[in-house]
Amino acid sequence: MSDANRTEFTNPSTFILLGIPGLEMAHVWIAIPFCALYIMAILGNFTILCIVKRQTSLHEPMYYFLCMLAVSDVGLCTCILPKMLAIFWFNSKEISFNACLTQMYFIHSFSVTDSGILVAMALDRYVAICHPLRHSTILTNLAVAKLGLAVALRSTVFSLPYPLLARQWPYCRTNLIPETYCTNIGVVNLACADTRISNHYGLFVLFCVKCLDVFIIAVSYIQILRAIFHLPTKDARLKTFGTCISHLCAILVFYFPGLFSSLAYRFGQNVAPHFRVLMSNVYVLMPPMLNPIIYGMRTKEIRDRLLWLFAHKGK
Repeated sequence: MSDANRTEFTNPSTFILLGIPGLEMAHVWIAIPFCALYIMAILGNFTILCIVKRQTSLHEPMYYFLCMLAVSDVGLCTCILPKMLAIFWFNSKEISFNACLTQMYFIHSFSVTDSGILVAMALDRYVAICHPLRHSTILTNLAVAKLGLAVALRSTVFSLPYPLLARQWPYCRTNLIPETYCTNIGVVNLACADTRISNHYGLFVLFCVKCLDVFIIAVSYIQILRAIFHLPTKDARLKTFGTCISHLCAILVFYFPGLFSSLAYRFGQNVAPHFRVLMSNVYVLMPPMLNPIIYGMRTKEIRDRLLWLFAHKGK
């Protein structure tokens, strides 16, 4: 085999994203709810951003972190949905090798960013409830900006190895990926080399980054609950705990589908492929769509502002 042919053989110019295995005939109809979820996510998160920007009373750490989460959520679903809809509606399944690795990077980057922001929000709730008199001095605008920068840098550092490792493998098998977007496992499984380092790194990020984030959040809420139980009245305890409900819901919406999706890819040999792919899509779309609803319904300041806007438009 000539060098030219070998280069073309081991470095595919394109991958083919097959969509949802076994449900190809229903792709057109499956795309409709996915498109609706995407539109709701975009509108909801931009509404949050506009409200926080215009309402000076919301210029506080919790709402700054909420804006960071909104931007990250929009980025996460936007790097996946347009190509997914192109597959479902226009049968545009080809994606270039470099575009596939770029998509892989951004998926992991925004996912790690979301996790880091949820940790920052947990720390904000901890300081607000356990050290209320020092909240404004501890979480200054500069401290919030530094936390946001640290979260962004962390996501970059931990996400770059995914495409860098995937790029170094030789690909001499099929270029068909039974997914709707370029997952690390979906791409690496096509390599004809020992890719254990890529698989081990994926587990490292799952357990040593996201599980560490969950641990920090859990410790924060243990301290929060201890402080709440020391409050003098039941009404005070309920009111204080109520400020954490939105954040707790966002945590559940983000981590549980993500954990199931990650474990199903690695250990769920008996999980139906179409169900696994659907769950990975739900993991990407549900948090960006639900977070604005959760915070809009549970946060009085945002809810009041929304009601005022709707009332004003109705006149």
